[in-house]
Amino acid sequence: MCKGLAALPHTCLERAKEIKTKLGTLLQKPDSAIDFIIPYPEKPEKPPKAQKPSPEEALQWRDSLEKLLQNPYGLASFRSFLRSEFSEENAEFWVACEDYKKTKSPVKMAEKAKKIYGEFIQTEAPKEVNIDHFTKAVTMKNLVEPSPTSFDMAQKRIFALMEKDSLPRFVRSEFYKELIK
Repeated sequence: MCKGLAALPHTCLERAKEIKTKLGTLLQKPDSAIDFIIPYPEKPEKPPKAQKPSPEEALQWRDSLEKLLQNPYGLASFRSFLRSEFSEENAEFWVACEDYKKTKSPVKMAEKAKKIYGEFIQTEAPKEVNIDHFTKAVTMKNLVEPSPTSFDMAQKRIFALMEKDSLPRFVRSEFYKELIK
């Protein structure tokens, strides 16, 4: 029988220390505001101009949040609508997760995971999304070793929330009604 950590094989101890270090780094609060400064290129890049959809295409968004979010104009319109309701954090989190999944470098993935956690998941985060404690706990566990699927459960919960709550309000908005004319 094992008595305390001293009885564990050497590799188990090393692994436990490694996990503790990774979690500690991820959950660490920034020492100062300087940690929040995001470097910007000298000349800001202009995003490609999104083409306004046809009324028929915009009509499809009524029944498919996925189609809405995949269309650059639809996403921009939806985000503007959410901003007007002071609830854009859900769409921003969804977009951040999509970007995160495309990350190949493990170092960059860990950096992005920490940023997403600090901005959207952590209690009292600046743009905290509304997820249940179980989803938050699973997400935190997934971040011990970040992978492309680390935020999947939380992203699915936020997608469902937007689909059930935000999309119906967007479809009733004047802006959307103008798009389908």
